[in-house]
Amino acid sequence: MTQPPPDPDPAVTPALDAGGGVQPGDTPPDAAQTSAVSNKDPVPSRSLGALSVTSLVAIGALVVVFGITAVLLILYVLGVFAP
Repeated sequence: MTQPPPDPDPAVTPALDAGGGVQPGDTPPDAAQTSAVSNKDPVPSRSLGALSVTSLVAIGALVVVFGITAVLLILYVLGVFAP
């Protein structure tokens, strides 16, 4: 079943003037008359803050430390450091 359009047809809507305006004292239609707000949201910046850079450096350092530890443990298991 087809749904009726959300905007009322101005030709058959009672209490509308010829140009589509509302007569004084009448309630406007339920549907919005604009498609978007006039106040646009600001574009987010692409720069990284000090906290972001510090966090990335700390995570990178942890990854490097865990990687070196993993390589040393594998070499120890393989017997490279055996006396």
